[in-house]
Amino acid sequence: MKPAKFRRRLRSRIIISFALFGFGLTALFAVASIYLRSRLEDQLVNNELGRQVKNFVDFKRDNPDENAQWRLPQYDPPPHIYGRNYFANVPFDLQGYNATNTYEVLLPGTDGKMRPRKLAVYKDDDYWAFLYYDYGVQKLNERQLFTALGLSVLIFAVLSLLIGRWLSRRVMSPVTDLAQRIRTLRQKGKPEPLAPQFADDEVGELATAFDDYSRRMTAIVVRDRDFNADVSHELRTPLAVISGTTELLLASDKIDDKIRERLKRIERAARQSTELTNALLHLSRSERGAPNDGETTDVAKVVEQIIDVYRSHIGRKPIDVHLEVEQPLEVVAPSSVISVALGNLIGNAFKYTQKGDVIITVGARRGVVTVEDSGPGIKPEDAKKLFQRGVRGESSTGTSGAGLGLAIVIRLCQLYDWHVDLAPRPQGGAVATLDFRLRQ
Repeated sequence: MKPAKFRRRLRSRIIISFALFGFGLTALFAVASIYLRSRLEDQLVNNELGRQVKNFVDFKRDNPDENAQWRLPQYDPPPHIYGRNYFANVPFDLQGYNATNTYEVLLPGTDGKMRPRKLAVYKDDDYWAFLYYDYGVQKLNERQLFTALGLSVLIFAVLSLLIGRWLSRRVMSPVTDLAQRIRTLRQKGKPEPLAPQFADDEVGELATAFDDYSRRMTAIVVRDRDFNADVSHELRTPLAVISGTTELLLASDKIDDKIRERLKRIERAARQSTELTNALLHLSRSERGAPNDGETTDVAKVVEQIIDVYRSHIGRKPIDVHLEVEQPLEVVAPSSVISVALGNLIGNAFKYTQKGDVIITVGARRGVVTVEDSGPGIKPEDAKKLFQRGVRGESSTGTSGAGLGLAIVIRLCQLYDWHVDLAPRPQGGAVATLDFRLRQ
């Protein structure tokens, strides 16, 4: 069986999808905010530091007096400048920064700890200037921003989950209502139109499609049920005529034994057909409730009659038939139904067994009948398939039949709450089991 594509409930998928969408969108916004803030702030700080260090150089160029002070309070330490004749005095750890640009460095602060700083450098033929900027506060602000955005993402994820639950309930409400109405119809057993109960939307279209399907299926079921009932009822008259005529002929003393044997075969076939029509009538009435007429049937007597009827399937094949009645078995069901159910199992054993034996055991366990044969047997994986309509086993090649007998048996078992099973026989062949205990 092909696995289902989606195993979660539709409402759960809506909630998860909405929560993931909200979380993803919020997280993407947070990451974009952090990235843009970092890029823009870094660019603005670098531009401002570059502008300030150039202004400092311009100030020194215009005021070469060493006593001229240019100081901005936010820069600690203040800018340092080295003239053309003082390049050799540049500290060793700064000599590597010999291009006009802004760099990120680690320098000791007033407390002796290394702190991140930006170093703006300006260099031309006359001056080499350095301007420091402590952006530790900026890093602290970044951490605070990360924390705030992380909490925001978490809060919005929870809100998305709650909103998703609420929206999923609203979205799934019509579908849930439709499912509940369908369950109610199944309990009532009477189809009622569903489309008028819903709006003209996707759920309404689904209800309309279900109404159309329900009408077509109801028409098919009613037609088939009426056909089975009508055919079964109409067959009773000619079968009664055949049985009555055969009974009269058998009562005559003017026929020889050979003709008498043939008349008995006609009588058995007529009785078998009558039982089959009665079983079909019970199946046709199953739509209106399971039968419960209180009739009790002796299963062993029915099995004896079936063996007598189906001996024609054996013919001249070297087959020994054994009936073992371990204990009496009575079942609350019409004899015609039990005869059809067991008749198909026993008839198949007679038909497919070419030599050996067929053992029928009544009451092997309380309420169970088993039919064992020494035929070609069946595969374990094919056992359940043989009860499907039109399916025949691989060993049935060359034998007549449409593959309907076991399908009728399984329908009767479903109607009377019995259980039927087919399995390979350990010593070769097959074993069929009909369990009547569930009904009792």
